[in-house]
Amino acid sequence: MSPAVRVRKAVIPAAGMGTRFLPTTKAIPKELLPIVDTPGLQLVCEEAIGAGIETVIVVSHPDKRAVEEYFRPAPELLESLQAAGKDELVERLRRVDELDVRFVHQSEPLGLGHAVGVAAAEVGDEPFVVLLPDELMGGSALLSAMIAAHEKTGGSVVGLKQVPHEQVSAYGVVAPSGPVTAAGLVPLSGMVEKPAADEAPSDYVIIGRYLCTPEVMGEIARLRPGTGGELQLTDALRAVCDYQPFHGLVGDALGEAFLRHDTGNPAGWLAANLQLALSDPTYGPPLRELAAQVLAGY
Repeated sequence: MSPAVRVRKAVIPAAGMGTRFLPTTKAIPKELLPIVDTPGLQLVCEEAIGAGIETVIVVSHPDKRAVEEYFRPAPELLESLQAAGKDELVERLRRVDELDVRFVHQSEPLGLGHAVGVAAAEVGDEPFVVLLPDELMGGSALLSAMIAAHEKTGGSVVGLKQVPHEQVSAYGVVAPSGPVTAAGLVPLSGMVEKPAADEAPSDYVIIGRYLCTPEVMGEIARLRPGTGGELQLTDALRAVCDYQPFHGLVGDALGEAFLRHDTGNPAGWLAANLQLALSDPTYGPPLRELAAQVLAGY
């Protein structure tokens, strides 16, 4: 078993072409679409920073140059904002500028396992997290708790959510080998990718946060293509379950600190914008008034 060492690196798969958001994504990567006033990719990086991550490896596509451009330092912009007294915004941008951001390319859509494997050389022989930018977690609470669980157990950890049984076939589903603790931690014996509902081992599904021991990269290298020619990260994780401690962490156990949004489709993206804008002290009050007027007509 790998010793529990400090988790410093995050892999963000961002090579998808965003076909569900066409025609917008013909020119704008979906990871840069705003959630209220901030790109989703920025929010995920802020989540990583809040959990102590120092290096982010973005797995992008050669045609998505705007993603790399977003991380290019803009000292003139910061100076202008500073002069305008927008210190909070300056600090927010500067924190991301101080991240060690690296880029690797995935030219073909060969699955999440393949995307993570492309980052192997940058990750090296150390534990790492995988953050899917389509999923927002409302802050760093879940990721921080997963890192703490890894430090305690020495094994891999995945973020979990309990869903209605009829929905499990859309997700990777885990097989618990023990009860869920009050803190939301549950030992796992395996997992399966998108099972039929009557074959699913539980109602706990994997959400877009993974903490992987170095051995996961070795299992990815041994993967063989499955349906559609894709390499599934779930298959590599399942293999690790056979010889290492493996746990899931149920996000809802964190209470109000956990608020998951799936922004990978237009309906989820709109819902995230609406909910987060309504809770914003600047945008919320006028938006509530407008929403009341609009809803009165239905």
